[in-house]
Formats: sequence, structure tokens, C-alpha cells
Amino acid sequence: MNKPVRTRIAPSPTGFLHIGTARTALFNYLYARKMGGTFVVRVEDTDRVRSTKEYEDDILTQLAWLGLTGDEFYRQSERAGEHQKALEALVASDKAYLSKEPAKDDPTRTVEVVRLRNPGKPVTFADVVRGEITIDTADLGDMVIARSLTDPLYHFAVVVDDEFAGITHVIRGEDHISNTPRQILIQEALGYERPIYAHLPLILAPDRTKMSKRRHATSVADFAKRGYTKDALINFLALLGWNPGNDKELYTEAELLEAFTLEDIQKGGAVFNEEKLKWFNKEYLKQMSDVQFAGYIADAIPAGLDPARLTRLLPSIRERIVLFEEFKAGAEAGEYDWASAEPVIDPVRVVWKESTKDQTASHLTHIVSVLKEAPEQSWESIDSLKNLLMPYAEQAGKGAVLWPFRFSLTGKDRSPDPFTCAYVLGQDETMKRLQNALAIIG
Repeated sequence: MNKPVRTRIAPSPTGFLHIGTARTALFNYLYARKMGGTFVVRVEDTDRVRSTKEYEDDILTQLAWLGLTGDEFYRQSERAGEHQKALEALVASDKAYLSKEPAKDDPTRTVEVVRLRNPGKPVTFADVVRGEITIDTADLGDMVIARSLTDPLYHFAVVVDDEFAGITHVIRGEDHISNTPRQILIQEALGYERPIYAHLPLILAPDRTKMSKRRHATSVADFAKRGYTKDALINFLALLGWNPGNDKELYTEAELLEAFTLEDIQKGGAVFNEEKLKWFNKEYLKQMSDVQFAGYIADAIPAGLDPARLTRLLPSIRERIVLFEEFKAGAEAGEYDWASAEPVIDPVRVVWKESTKDQTASHLTHIVSVLKEAPEQSWESIDSLKNLLMPYAEQAGKGAVLWPFRFSLTGKDRSPDPFTCAYVLGQDETMKRLQNALAIIG
């Protein structure tokens, strides 16, 4: 086949964009771009009962968010006239016929369907991933290809629309292998050229069962809402069933385009390991600039947090989280309130569990003394503050020293280490809070 490459993704708007559909879209997109071809998005909305505008909007929005926007866009429902012409042509040539028969849902009612005359032969097709596949179609009988001349079924509409769009490569999940001989019979009846097929391995849950919409979080929107970045998802999905034969894991889009081939797609099922996806996300969070990371967590930043303090706090937040949802949960639980408002110190809880009140007061007094005498540049980094106080903490007991130091600054059981907190708050506020804690201890 010497035609320019044209691939397609053809989701049905009967649900939100599924992670498996996104992986299929990615492989079609990568191959089209690699070959200098065209990537087509076609919404197959002929299921009038279950198709909704909400689902279509989600599919297109999430594809755009992933960077997988099509070069051309079609709706299957808008091509009803072409489907009807093709059906009428088949009936006129006696390659299909109208059949009056009892309705499946009501045997007392008669319906007129369109059936394809099936030659009942073995169909062999070449699959780029799986090699040559042969399926005997004799048992299929004369297949119903339309409920009427104006209401084609999936297999027929797909074939006609692929021909119309000039699709050269049909890259889809292996659950469509059984559909392929049916569609080839329709292609042959219509006199269409056969596209090249590549059937992708299924995406499996960790227990190696098929990913289920009922049992697993599978929509792209869900992953995005939790804070998985577009780059992490793309990188992770690319390696679900494809490997160029090396140990490289982090790919830019340019690197994916250079490395991707259909021949490197694997036959075996690809296990969806969310821990691995989290690793990818953490790696991409590390690569963000401070401005990008601030934008990433922007929707959950506590109100009233001073911008200068936020800037100093960002590295600690970036180190502690893998997903936006973790930062959001912590912010909603008040873990970062100390950065914007002076805490109320509990005189009992500020004392380390193995210390007395007097010992805690002595440790805080020493910290105040050291910080008061510290040169101004000591406040320019976390490490500088750590170098000032850690030797004393190691000598007197880390818990006994660092717990009241941190609790005096935050009033929280959970927060960054005290050196980070002091660096974020700055010299004046740190000294004020330590003196306040000493006064409360008495």
C-alpha cells in the first residue's frame, strides 16, 4: 500500500474517554505523525439511545488535553445518507438482501433487516502485530448488516466510513480481531481496498483480568482530576504494550515519534500498574519549573498564603507529593495553615513524649539563642539552618529537640521538617513563634 498513511480513532460517545481508548488514540496518532500522515477522529454516535453530547464533549476535551487532536473530524451520524447509498447498492447487486423476520425483542412483530450474502469461506488477513490470522466465516451465516436501509449496524457503518476517510491502517484493540473477518466480507462486497490491520494487546488490571469500567477507575478525566499530568499519562500509555527493545522509560513526544513502530508492539496483555504511573508522575513533577509547579497546585493553595512564603514552600511540597490530590487533601486538612497564620500551641503536645517541660524549654531556649546570633545569610537556605542546629539535635536527641522546634512553628503533628518551616517563615516570624511557645510552656 503506497498511499499516504491515514489512521483513525473512532470512540463511541456512550461513556467518558476510557484509558484504553486513549492508548489506542496515542498509537494511531504516533504512527500517523511518524509516517507524515493524517490522524482522523470519528465519533461513532449511531447508538441513539446511549450516545450523549456530554460524553462526546468529554472525549474531545480529553483527547485535546492529551495533545491527540485529530487533523480531521467526523460524526458517523452525519453520514447516514452515504450509509444508505452503500446499502442500496449492495441490495441492487444482490450481494445483500432485505429479509422479513420476527423481531428479537418481540417475536409477534415482523421487521425487515438487511443481510449480507456470506460466501462462507475462511478469511485470512495479515496483522502487523500478530502475523497472519485465518478465521472461518461459514458459521456466521448471512450477517445482518442493517436494521433497515436507513439504519446500518456498527460493522457496516465502520467499513463505509473508513473507506470515505481513506483509512490505510486500522490500529485497534485485540478485542476487535473477531470483528475483522466480518468487516472484510463487507469490504469485498462493496469493492473496497483492504486496510492494514494492527491489533493492540488488551490493558489488564493488576490481577491480569481485563480493565473494567465497573471495577476500576478508567476514565482519562478521573486521572487528570487526581493530578496525573498529561506527559506522565502519555509516557505511561506508550509503554503499555509497546517497547522499542531497550530499558529507556522517560520519553519526550519527539523521542516517542522517533522510536515508535507498529512492529515493536507486543502481543501479550499490558498490565496497568498504577504505582508505575505514579512514578512517571513524580518524575514529571520534578521536571517542572517553580512557576509550572505553582500552577499545578494552584487550585488548592490555602487562601492568604503569602506569595514569598509559597515560593519557599514549593520545593517541600514538590518533594512530599506524587499527585495533586495529595496536596489538596493535606491543604484541606490544614497541614499548611501554619504558613499563613500563627498557630495555637498546645502546652502539652509541644513537649516531646520522652522529655519534661523543663527539658523542652531548655532546648527551645538554646535554639532561640543560636538563631539570634546566626548571621543573616543563614536564613537563605534550609541547609544553612540545618547546619546550625542539627549538631545540637544529634547530641541532645533529635526527637527531644526537633519535635518542639517544629511544633512551635506549626502547631501540627504533620508538616515539613522544622528547618524548612523556619526557612519558609523567615527570621522574624520564626523567632516570634519560638518565643511564644516558650512563654506558653512557662
